[in-house]
Amino acid sequence: MKKLIFFIIIALSLKVTQAQDISDGLRYSTEQNIGTARFTALSGAMGALGGDFSAVNVNPAGGAVFLNSSLVLSTSLLDIENKSNYFNNRENSFANDVTLNQIGGVFVINNSNEESSFKKFTIGINYDTTKNFENELFIAGTGNNSIGNFFLEQAQGISLNQLQSSSYSRLGETLGDFAQNAFLGYQAFLFDPVEPNNPSNTSYVSNIADGSFNQKYAYLSQGYNSKFTINLATQITDNYFFGININTHTINFDQSSFLLETNNNEGSLVNRVGFENNLSVNGSGISAQIGAIAKVAKNFRLGLSLDTPTLYQISEETTQSLESRHLVNGQIVNEFINPNVINVYEDYNLTTPAKFTGSAAYIFNQKGLISLDYSYKDYSAVEFSRVDNSFSAGFEDLNQAINNTLKGASSFNAGAEYRINQLSLRGGFHYEESPYQNTEIVGDLTGFSAGAGYNFGRYTADLAYSRSEQERNQQLYSVGLTDSAKINSIYSNFVLSLGFIF
Repeated sequence: MKKLIFFIIIALSLKVTQAQDISDGLRYSTEQNIGTARFTALSGAMGALGGDFSAVNVNPAGGAVFLNSSLVLSTSLLDIENKSNYFNNRENSFANDVTLNQIGGVFVINNSNEESSFKKFTIGINYDTTKNFENELFIAGTGNNSIGNFFLEQAQGISLNQLQSSSYSRLGETLGDFAQNAFLGYQAFLFDPVEPNNPSNTSYVSNIADGSFNQKYAYLSQGYNSKFTINLATQITDNYFFGININTHTINFDQSSFLLETNNNEGSLVNRVGFENNLSVNGSGISAQIGAIAKVAKNFRLGLSLDTPTLYQISEETTQSLESRHLVNGQIVNEFINPNVINVYEDYNLTTPAKFTGSAAYIFNQKGLISLDYSYKDYSAVEFSRVDNSFSAGFEDLNQAINNTLKGASSFNAGAEYRINQLSLRGGFHYEESPYQNTEIVGDLTGFSAGAGYNFGRYTADLAYSRSEQERNQQLYSVGLTDSAKINSIYSNFVLSLGFIF
């Protein structure tokens, strides 16, 4: 199991500001095809089936399908392979993680009055890891754009006096993150002022000459987005099931990136730059779901469910440092700029989109089934706001950018199961549209799944494998060094579930 190690930094000062972007909203708005082994093997196409703890997370009415009180726990092995292509140089990187991704229990209360329309009532609780953030990405190649431009562009317009006399912390408080980046670049001698003797100078020139640049970029992340659910469901007559979920959500996310750039360009005063960024995120949220399942024919079921938007409150902290190697009077000087500052951002609210799911399933008596799910989520509805609920204050531009960049996206899930006595064989397919209007940024996700389970009577054992693939163009930085690497990611999940019937 790979674990990401972050430096423990003693904060000499603290700043409060805002620095969120579209990727933050998407990170906590999307989920993975992971849950119990049966759910995973059917690619999550269980909205009209129920009787499974992860299926209850799709349609709460599925809680009333349970026949007996039971307990299920699942563990998963996530394996990620990232293939990068940056200026025709290809690199592979791998990450994996083992987690207890699901545990749930349900208590079934049957109505002893057989004449009553209310057949039973169920109470369930369930914990699911909806997204595992474990990842590792390595990008390398030779381009013609320098990381120095990232710092140079953000310095333009800032007075030389501010870069010389203000601290890293103070610049963040008064001007924002871009001024802090400018401070790092100036202190590391990546650029010089056009008028070095003028404190009011606001124009700068790079000390890195044009040419080719060897760049290596490493990205590591870890953490999870999880959901704890209380499910209440009931069965009315033999044909109708209704349910409601109350969910609490937890975010724990850590990320680190490091770019190393070297060059041998003629006239370049700086020939090595190393730039590190660390991010730590914690958050909590709440949401609800309602759903219904109807047996519309002897072997045919339909399901409908609605997930409300999830409202998160999120806190973030960042640290960064910069190193450089430059020439001074013909001598090589190494600089290491570590402000020893933990940037504490103002807590903010994030509202992720609602989701609608329609489901259908056909059951071949006791021999097997075919199940289909369709879901729709409008990612342009992702919205940032202040904790005091001032929706527009400070987030107007970001929310408008989300509206202009993201779109509504559909997902399709299909699964099938065939039973041979106590043995069940399963398979599935899943497809998710890109949340971006421009699918060159992030492409559609496609995948398949397979698995098997055995019913021992009082307990069950299930295994599943799920594979998903997606391509994207990852821009290294938002300004300056805006070159992109083409990334092909393959996500593999292996899930083992054990169930106990009471």
